[in-house]
Amino acid sequence: MTTIHVDGQSYQVVGADNLLHACLSLGLDVPYFCWHPAMGSVGACRQCAVKQYRDADDTQGTLVMSCMAPVTDNARIAISDEEAVTFRQSVIEWLMINHPHDCPVCEEGGHCHLQDMTVMTGHDRRRYRFHKRTHRNQDLGPFVAHEMNRCITCYRCVRFYNDYAGGQDLGAFGANDNVYFGRYKDGTLESEFAGNLTEVCPTGVFTDQTHSERYTRKWDLQFAPSICHQCAVGCNISPGERYGDIRRIENRYHGEVNRYFLCDRGRFGYGYVNREDRPRQPEWHGHSGDERLTLEVDAALDRGSDALRDAYRIIGIGSPRASLESNHALKLLVGANNFATGMTAAEQACVSYMVTLNRTCGLPTPTLREVESHDAVLVLGEDLIQSAARLGLAVRQAALGKREELAVERGIPVWNAEAVKTLGQDHYHPLYTAYPIATGLDAVATGHWSLAPSDIARLGFAIAHAIDPSAPAVTDLDATMQADATRIAVSLMQARRPLVVSGGSLGSMAILEAAGNVARALARRAHAGGLVLVRREVNSTGVDLLGGETLEWALAEVREHRADAVVVLENDLYQRLPPELVDTALHHARTLVVLDHQRTPTLARAHLSLPAASFAEGDGTLVSLEGRAQRFFQVFDPRYIRPETRIHESWRWLHALRAGLRRESGSEITLDAITLSCAQHNPALAKIVDVAEPADFRVSGVKLAREPHRYSGRTSMRANLNVSEPRTPQDVDTAFAFSMEGYNGFERPRRDVAFAWAPGWNSPQAWNKFTDEVGGHLRAGDPGVRLLSPQPGAYRYGNAVPSVYTAKDNHWQLVVLPRLFGGEETSARAAPIIERSAPVVISVPASDADRFGFRDGEPVTLVTDVGDWVLPVQVSPTLASGLVAVAMGVAPALTSGQWVRLRRSDSPGTASDAAGQPSGGASS
Repeated sequence: MTTIHVDGQSYQVVGADNLLHACLSLGLDVPYFCWHPAMGSVGACRQCAVKQYRDADDTQGTLVMSCMAPVTDNARIAISDEEAVTFRQSVIEWLMINHPHDCPVCEEGGHCHLQDMTVMTGHDRRRYRFHKRTHRNQDLGPFVAHEMNRCITCYRCVRFYNDYAGGQDLGAFGANDNVYFGRYKDGTLESEFAGNLTEVCPTGVFTDQTHSERYTRKWDLQFAPSICHQCAVGCNISPGERYGDIRRIENRYHGEVNRYFLCDRGRFGYGYVNREDRPRQPEWHGHSGDERLTLEVDAALDRGSDALRDAYRIIGIGSPRASLESNHALKLLVGANNFATGMTAAEQACVSYMVTLNRTCGLPTPTLREVESHDAVLVLGEDLIQSAARLGLAVRQAALGKREELAVERGIPVWNAEAVKTLGQDHYHPLYTAYPIATGLDAVATGHWSLAPSDIARLGFAIAHAIDPSAPAVTDLDATMQADATRIAVSLMQARRPLVVSGGSLGSMAILEAAGNVARALARRAHAGGLVLVRREVNSTGVDLLGGETLEWALAEVREHRADAVVVLENDLYQRLPPELVDTALHHARTLVVLDHQRTPTLARAHLSLPAASFAEGDGTLVSLEGRAQRFFQVFDPRYIRPETRIHESWRWLHALRAGLRRESGSEITLDAITLSCAQHNPALAKIVDVAEPADFRVSGVKLAREPHRYSGRTSMRANLNVSEPRTPQDVDTAFAFSMEGYNGFERPRRDVAFAWAPGWNSPQAWNKFTDEVGGHLRAGDPGVRLLSPQPGAYRYGNAVPSVYTAKDNHWQLVVLPRLFGGEETSARAAPIIERSAPVVISVPASDADRFGFRDGEPVTLVTDVGDWVLPVQVSPTLASGLVAVAMGVAPALTSGQWVRLRRSDSPGTASDAAGQPSGGASS
């Protein structure tokens, strides 16, 4: 630690920081624009000027830019010095010369860093009287709106987009005082992290376009701490609601997970919550006719309880996109022996094996923050940007970490961003990727191998054997691949903190086993490495820890008449198995109860459908891919604006059904009670009671506020329904109040922060007031509890080395690839995600396309055992020969590993395959 003196006061700070970082970490207010805690300093805006003195006798001092001035022992600075104050006022005045001063119509108003800094510097008069420079705005796609005239040339946008996130289609054009930040032409921003520009930009140049149609100022939004439900990473978010709709999602700082950034699916995929066709009331379909009867809650529960009571056996089908509490409540309703997780056998086998590896491989699962500090990474069978985008961004930072290492060797501070970037150039820590097709990290990868899934596994087994000869060998590996495996092994062993990343995206147990062998081999060599395994859905890990049978088992029990009633929890079965298989099973169910917040094909078949709460309308606990249990909280009460609504959390519905089934009175249940029950019944989940504060938690005797203290219009929000304002909804489940009446400050540390605000700090930069140091951790500790960790015991190597992949004549092996936009069930219902999704195609290797004469855009029929699909061809220069690929979500019945044929769609009357030979059914 180092001592500095600021305005006559002495402080202890970290010596490696710059003065701006140190002052902000102390809670002192210094205005700034170009500096960002995740991207360092470039000294572009000159706004953070302070007066620095040589020693105690120096009375003149020198103006320095605090973001470019290193902390030195006994440094003496003055923030409030008159010359420094005047200089900062002048800086913001010239930065604002060409700004339109359009705060009343700017969508950044109310959470604008420029507004905060303008007030902080005391600039309140516009003296410029000449014509302002103007620019034409661009259409940047469905996510981000563009208003270039508000730019103050801080360069944050291109530094994040290009340098941090690896985007290539946004740049700075021009020079001097006429610089334009945009694309070379109109078009959708290509980066999967473009939405972060809306928070990175300190002005209103880049704003949230999904919010524009029904815009609301930040102070008029109601928030709650939440968890992104669109993948398994577990990023923390702050959803904002107005008039019963989610209006936008902001990043919620978590020091170990997402920190300052989200992926675009997590930020913009919330539209399914606002869909008009959502089920909002219970419906009874019965067994005759197509007419659906709308019911009240008590009537629905009575009918449901009676129907289930008449059944001789009830099967419960859970869901990896539902909370632990809801799955547990279903398990209690049907009994542990009658509960299925809702995952297919193949997916559940992969998830269970991943949990086993997390416990037995000998290496811990690092947090996203820790991932960034690893100095060699091996990715087997995952395109992280598509399957776990925020993890992919962290792996990219791990590769870029070589630049900081070189800077430290030469005495350059790591916060000096431009110097570090110039020094590093194209130097990266080793990153190796093996996947059937090119991945989003290949630009910073040391090596990439386009391989079939079985060959990816063989490469992994060979790497493990090269690290530890006692691991199973791949005896028939060709010389080139053996040399590559040895090179990767040497690189991992030379690293201080090697990292292995894999997952279930390709549905290959062999790949997971190979990744586990590499991790075990590194652990046996006493490496301080890590293993990260990607799951498909938000609560896949949690449901597996809860335990249960597979989806195929559940359907078989009904199909074989061993059960006659089914309760389906937030799960569209048609998204997981072929329609014929689901139809056959559900046809035999005398009673089908479905709980969901979307109108799915499964819900359409229900005899009784119950409207479940989405993440915005309910509370619950999830377990991320790193084994971190986290709580999401209800953002708003759906009945306040829509009194006809009967939406409730699934766990509340299921508890009431269980009480009715058992003819018990008093069916009230609270979140704390159901969470405690889940923990008590499942030893692996015992710690979830510590995930968040209980409902009786208070700060200074009051609950926590969901609304900013300037929230307006509450007394008139329901005036169209009734001029009398009803009582504010009462939340008995959490420590939050549905109002501004409550604590929302930063002085008292707390883990669960609904939104970030501090006096003078309305923008996302306010998170700096809630952390122990800028870029550090929340002062009360980061939310969540880790449930998975390595356990002592013998490491056992897997030995199921697959055979080398060999293509079959006129047949291809299908791989179903995850996709960020459109590949996840709920976000795929959001209009902006639909617009952003790439066209549905079938990718064919360039070598096979040349051989069979396929051309880009040509329609072909994909012939499989479970159906045929007509898709346009996309010739891929990187896809491994003998494979064809489709994106996840194209057809739920398609799974990786199937053998398929391609038939020309321009000759529908023939059954000739791509080679022109007669063919029967597809090979299996």
